[in-house]
Amino acid sequence: MSTESELQEERDRRIAELEERLQRRGVGVKAPVAVLALVVGGVLLGLLWKDLAYFFSSSTPVTLGAEGEYRYEALESNRYVQLHGVPTLRGAYGREGEDVYVVVGLRESPFLVRRRALTGEEWSPGRVPPRPDPRPFGVRGRLLVEEDAERYREGFKLLREMGEVQPRDGRLWLVVEGERPGGDKGVLLAALVLVAFMLGNAALLYRGLKGKGPKGKGPKRKPN
Repeated sequence: MSTESELQEERDRRIAELEERLQRRGVGVKAPVAVLALVVGGVLLGLLWKDLAYFFSSSTPVTLGAEGEYRYEALESNRYVQLHGVPTLRGAYGREGEDVYVVVGLRESPFLVRRRALTGEEWSPGRVPPRPDPRPFGVRGRLLVEEDAERYREGFKLLREMGEVQPRDGRLWLVVEGERPGGDKGVLLAALVLVAFMLGNAALLYRGLKGKGPKGKGPKRKPN
């Protein structure tokens, strides 16, 4: 065998070793990272699931009735509903940016309503909250059972302590005024971004695992 052939085989062998080493190193880094990314993406998508389900739910409101005639058999969390009632004498106030919101109960019912403050309900932190507008009202919005409305737990707590609402089977229900199915496009956008992120990492994981299969023995030379 000539010196040139020996050098060519040595080069081919080294190239094959280098390719194998780089492939092993790429899998060692990418596969665990891709798996972790898939787990994180799945957890975040799970946190969005209820909001995403509501986004695609029916836009026809479920009628829950009015004071003294509520249809408790129609209660279902994460649905678009409408109902009518008489507000409680007290409410729980809060602010989001420049907007003031009040959580008020409906008398002799397990229902709370979160709505924007009306004229005469102006409030700022440090001041004594005013009494909610006493006029009966109708409302449409997203119905959430207490355990599905963690972000509003302070409102639930305060209205329970005031004793002006009547839990049903130990539970209270909140109507978030104005939240309609299909209204929050940010939820859909976030879900699409997460799905794309997970698909990208799944593709990386697949390529990495595929590259981890049996390796060839390097290029072969034709005999002289």
